[in-house]
Amino acid sequence: MESAYLDHAATTPMLPEAIEAMTAQLGRVGNASSLHAAGRRTRRVVEESRETIAYALGARPSEVVFTSGGTEADNLAIKGLYWARRAGGASRILISAVEHHGALDPAGWLGDRQGATVELLDVDEYGRVHPQTLRAAIERDPESVALVSVMWANNEVGTVQPVRVLAGIAHDHGIPFHTDAVQAVGQLPVVFTGSGVDALTLSGHKVGGPMGVGALLLARGVDPVPVLHGGGQERDVRSGTLDAPSVAGFAAAVKTAVARQAETSARLIGLRDDLIRRVRHAVPDVILNGDPVNRLPGNAHFSFPGCEGDALLMLLDAKGVECSTGSACSAGVAQPSHVLLAMGADAVRARGSLRFSLGHTSTEADVDRLIAVLGLVVERARRAGLS
Repeated sequence: MESAYLDHAATTPMLPEAIEAMTAQLGRVGNASSLHAAGRRTRRVVEESRETIAYALGARPSEVVFTSGGTEADNLAIKGLYWARRAGGASRILISAVEHHGALDPAGWLGDRQGATVELLDVDEYGRVHPQTLRAAIERDPESVALVSVMWANNEVGTVQPVRVLAGIAHDHGIPFHTDAVQAVGQLPVVFTGSGVDALTLSGHKVGGPMGVGALLLARGVDPVPVLHGGGQERDVRSGTLDAPSVAGFAAAVKTAVARQAETSARLIGLRDDLIRRVRHAVPDVILNGDPVNRLPGNAHFSFPGCEGDALLMLLDAKGVECSTGSACSAGVAQPSHVLLAMGADAVRARGSLRFSLGHTSTEADVDRLIAVLGLVVERARRAGLS
């Protein structure tokens, strides 16, 4: 029997449209910075891709800055905006406690090495940043805040943040606002100009495009200090020869995923709610994490009392079910999820959690496969924990 792939939040299969667009470019030569005919052809592919992404996400083409992926885009936004505003005396970075490490770690590095004061914004039991939390943090000393970074939707528990409201609070004080929207694009309506954010991160392989490509949407007049220096490509804030085949595949994926977003989300919500209902029936004491309503359509995140998440993951994998834990492994020792700890969970609960994430290829058969083995797997994991 085929495996049930329930880890689309980690990476999702490439869409046929993306594969076609990418492979059409793989046999062609040309550097987009070259002035001869081959270079101009490649430049046209890049610029048409830029326009496609801009149109799909409600941005101007000049606001699309291509990167190697979400992590680079987060680094460029957080480091670059901090450096740009540090000259004016702003040194505080306000960032939610539940961010992906692609955003948390650059902020932490700036705190350790570059004189930044990093303040983690508290979240509630659902992992949500309340507007009054951000407002209070800013109003302690507005002039000292270099930037605010709060993700659009959480990669572990799926909670959707009130980004428009939070961005508005930052703008009331003239502070730039960055959001990591890697999980949101294709699952939620994402409109750059309508959101009020200044910088937005997205990634190719989360929306059905290739790995190794992403973008930072940068509003006009927002100019971070470059992280990479070189040829001055991409608005002079991101140097490096562009991977035109990957850019083409990325654009095709964004176009397709955004066009189908409403239909896909409605289908995934049905699958997700069925999965949640059946998991609760199979394991009555399971705990659903994250906002029960305002969450990503494809996300179901649970804590299983009496179980280690890593043990559950490996037991499920052996039964043909592929999912993920939110914990990190350091020197062979599982570390509890920082997201769940920030939400108020204790370390034991945080380590005993799994994320099941659905995507464009998910079917009812995937859910059936999970439910068929989950009860026995949980029972076995609990016995192992007692031994």
